[in-house]
Amino acid sequence: MSQVKRAKNGRPVHHWRRDLVELAALFTAVAVADAVANLIGHGPDGPTLLLISAVVLVATAGFHTWWSRRHGHAPPTGDTGSRPTAAVRTAGASEADATVTEAVAGETVLWRMRTTVRDEPGSLAALCAALAGQRVDILSLQTHPLTEGTVDEFLLRVPAQVSASDVTRAVSHAGGAGTWIERADAHDLVDAPTRVLGLATRTALDAAELPLALRQLLGRCTIRSLPAGSVRGDRADEAAPVEGALEDTVMRLRAPEGGVITVERPYLPFTPTEFARARALVELDARLGPRVPHGKDVLTLPQGNDITVRRADAGDVDAAKAMHERCSSRTLSMRYHGPVGDADKYLNHLLSPRFGRTLAVQTASGRIVGLGHLLWDGDETEIALLVEDDWQRRGIGSELLGRLVTMAVEAGCESVYAVTQSSNTGMVAAMRGLDLPLDYQIEEGTLVITARLDAAAVSSRLSYDAAQQHQPEHSVRD
Repeated sequence: MSQVKRAKNGRPVHHWRRDLVELAALFTAVAVADAVANLIGHGPDGPTLLLISAVVLVATAGFHTWWSRRHGHAPPTGDTGSRPTAAVRTAGASEADATVTEAVAGETVLWRMRTTVRDEPGSLAALCAALAGQRVDILSLQTHPLTEGTVDEFLLRVPAQVSASDVTRAVSHAGGAGTWIERADAHDLVDAPTRVLGLATRTALDAAELPLALRQLLGRCTIRSLPAGSVRGDRADEAAPVEGALEDTVMRLRAPEGGVITVERPYLPFTPTEFARARALVELDARLGPRVPHGKDVLTLPQGNDITVRRADAGDVDAAKAMHERCSSRTLSMRYHGPVGDADKYLNHLLSPRFGRTLAVQTASGRIVGLGHLLWDGDETEIALLVEDDWQRRGIGSELLGRLVTMAVEAGCESVYAVTQSSNTGMVAAMRGLDLPLDYQIEEGTLVITARLDAAAVSSRLSYDAAQQHQPEHSVRD
């Protein structure tokens, strides 16, 4: 057992036996000094003995100093339980901190999670504690009050080694019910008010943005617009009330023109908060009325003709009908895959901003010679082209197709598809000219070509937002 103990102030405390030994040594030194004094004072060789004693004392002091510097008197740190020196302690802490930092700074993934908790104090705190136990970082939180309970929607940053099932299991143990989780991306980092204001701005500039804005507002869902009278003369199954209707995973909203906008989302019921946001966006669209960006581009064909590409709407129905009358039966059958006796009804639907976007190609005299449609088909997007016979094989179709695909990319569409006949070599060539991965499906002479937009970038073309400025003249590729 060590003879040295540590006091509260950190200084060593000597044992009483050591003090007794020192006291005895002191008395011995006094007796020796008295004997030496008597010998020097009364003996014949007193001065010689005094000089020898001085030399021995100096030599002893020198040896003691050398020995102290070489070995020291401090006991080993392991013997006393004392801390290591400052230098050693700092080095060890740095290595440990580096190991912890390296482990914590691993890869993370973003998740969007929604769960229902009881509406009582402490329920949210228990949920957050459960997430913290999985080393999950809560980036944002939205609450959706219900009649019974509250739906909490989280944006989470989760360590890559923690799976979605680990997160949902921890949430379930903390009292969460009906938990739903899916991967998120950097766009979800935008806070909800900023995202809603951005969607409202897009809707205010272009009526065709309403379905896209609703989809981005509500997440993964299917949106269908049913006009008051469909192109076949059928009525909507059930007209939505003015204030709209919310039924679990389906919401129905009154469209500005009198039709019905149906929004469906499988497995995840809409909350009253989401319904109120969607209804406010539709009401904004109704108050602003029909509107289309007025941007346009003047292009020069290889043959030297100037054409104008612009957005079209319901006000171009008469000019579009006149173009249909100039098209041959074969051209119309390639486009519509059957008789076109009700062109007026088709055009009213196709040119309405409610169902998509339309580009028109106009000559210098103001005559429309080409139409390109980007149509919202539920959660898919269709592309359709029609070019007047006398203006075919001049690059107009390819130009329209490239611009429509660019608009689909800007709208966040994952893919677009075109329905045509297998004998329509011009449409097939135009789709292949996009340099995108294509899927082909042929059934009874009908060809469906699907282009995946998330696999490669499309050549950039001018947008049709009203805020952008356009060059007065460009050339069209052949």
